[in-house]
Amino acid sequence: MSEVVWVGLYQSIRNANLVIMNAPNAKQLTADDITKYVGEAKFMRAFSYFLLVKNWGGVPIRTEENITEIDVARSSADDVYSLILSDLKDAEGTLPDIASLPGKPSKWAAKTLLADVYFYRGMNSEAAGKANEVIAANKYSLVQVTVLNDFYKLYGVDVVTSTEEIFYIKYSHENGTLYPMMLHHPNSKMVGGGGYYGIYTDKVSNGVMKNWDMNDLRRQLWYNWDIGLGNNTLLTLKFIDPKAPGAGANATDIPAYRFADVLLMSAEAEVRSTGIISVTAMERLNMVHRRAYGYPISTASIVDFKITEYTKDSFLDLVIKERGYETVCEGKRWIDLKRLGAVKLREIIKAGTGRDVVDKHFLFPIPVAELSYNKKIDPAKDQNPGY
Repeated sequence: MSEVVWVGLYQSIRNANLVIMNAPNAKQLTADDITKYVGEAKFMRAFSYFLLVKNWGGVPIRTEENITEIDVARSSADDVYSLILSDLKDAEGTLPDIASLPGKPSKWAAKTLLADVYFYRGMNSEAAGKANEVIAANKYSLVQVTVLNDFYKLYGVDVVTSTEEIFYIKYSHENGTLYPMMLHHPNSKMVGGGGYYGIYTDKVSNGVMKNWDMNDLRRQLWYNWDIGLGNNTLLTLKFIDPKAPGAGANATDIPAYRFADVLLMSAEAEVRSTGIISVTAMERLNMVHRRAYGYPISTASIVDFKITEYTKDSFLDLVIKERGYETVCEGKRWIDLKRLGAVKLREIIKAGTGRDVVDKHFLFPIPVAELSYNKKIDPAKDQNPGY
C-alpha cells in the first residue's frame, strides 16, 4: 500500500513540475493566469513532498529542472523541507484570496500548510503566527453541530464545500476513492461496492475508545459491527457513501485541512512557544470541544475546560487528546504523535492499545520499484532502517 501512495505522490509532483516548467511559455494565458497556475502547482508540489518527507524521511527531489532524469539520488529531509518552504512562500504570495473552485488552493490554504510544516518541525512560534493569520482573516468558521447527523455538513457525500473547508481532496462518483471502503463491513451498506473493514477498533481493549465520553458526538460516529472478532468491534460513520455506484467510486471528500485543525494548531503551538496558557488558546480549544458536544461554538458551556485547572504540560496533553478525537480517520494522528518524539509516542500508543512501537515503524520502506529502477539509490545503503 505504501508503494501505491509513493507512486501517486510522485505523479502529483511530476504534474506540478510540468505546469511550473511550461505555464510561463503559454501563449493564450494572461500573466495573472500564469502566476495563479504556477502558484497552485507549487502548493501541490509542497503538499506532496510534505507527505513524502513525513512518512519516508529524505526522498529523491524531482523538480522541473531534472524532470527528464530517471536516476535521482535520495536527498536529506532538510533539503526536502527547504524546497517545501520555498514553494509555499511563493504560493502564499501568488495564490488568490478565494480559490476559483472547491478543491483548489487559496493563499489561506498555503498559509495553513506552511503553518503545519512549521508545526511538525517544532517551529512553534512560526506555526502559531501563520495559523493566527488564517484565523484573523475571518474567511473560515466552524460548522455548527447539534445532533450527530450534522457532521455530514462537514463530511457528507453531497457537500460541495463549507465554511470550515480550507483544503480538501475532492472526489466524485466518476472519479472516486477507495478509502471509505476501508472503514466499513460490506453488510453494513455504508458504502456502495461493499467494504474491506481494514480500519476498525475495539471499545473495550482500546483505552482511547473505552474512555471516550459517549456524550461527545464524535464518539457516537462509531458503531458496533462484528467483523469476526466479537461484538466489541467498532467501525466509523465519519465517511460514508451508500449510493456509490461501485468499488472505488466513493464521492466522499477527504479533509486535508479544516478550520478546526487551525484552531487546535494555534492553541498548541502558542503554548509550546510561550509556555503560557492564554485565554485565547483555551478559547480556541473550547470552541472545537463545545461543537463536539452540540453546544453553540462561541458561547461558554458546561463542557468548557478552565485555565485554572491546567498546567502547561497538562494543557498540551489535552490538546493532543482533542486533536485525536477531532481528526480521527483523517490521517493526522500518527503524524501528531511522531512530532511529539519517540518516547511520548510510545507512551501514548502503549496506553491506548497495549502495543509497543519498534523503530522501523517510524518510517515506511523505500518502495521496491524505486530501488529497482533508480540507479542512484542503493538498496542496501539508502533503504530506511529495519527493511
